[in-house]
Amino acid sequence: MYRILQKIWQLGKVGKGIAPPAQKSLSNFCGTAAIRHVDAGSCNGCELEIQALGGPHYGLEQLGMGLTASPRHADILLVTGPVSRHMASALQATFAAMPAPKKVLALGDCACHGGVFAGSYAVLGAVDQVLPVHGRCPGCPPKPEAILQSLQELTCAAKP
Repeated sequence: MYRILQKIWQLGKVGKGIAPPAQKSLSNFCGTAAIRHVDAGSCNGCELEIQALGGPHYGLEQLGMGLTASPRHADILLVTGPVSRHMASALQATFAAMPAPKKVLALGDCACHGGVFAGSYAVLGAVDQVLPVHGRCPGCPPKPEAILQSLQELTCAAKP
């Protein structure tokens, strides 16, 4: 064990280090937010990037934000994917269950403008066809840094 630790100490850091995102500074901190995520019919690419936010590298919790299981506790509704016909009523019910003030963030190209699913018979369209959208984060899928920035802009816009 001692030899292994000594070898690690001699080698030091190997490889390229990862710089933390600029959003982690406390000067950019605007307040806390509970986020309710709803997949309205996506391919799950955006969900993988949302999962990455929960890790220590991006630190969603360090910024005062976290995912919640109940819309009754949520401040922000994070919607991924185009709104399919079968998910429209569930999405509206989730939005109605949220307490005021509430914000909606369309995440990914599909949620922003329909993406590759635009024009399909099973899809109503982008999220703004069903709910009022307060912020958009385009990309297919958007990078975790872009998601964090969009969430921060949305929470900071609500705070004085």
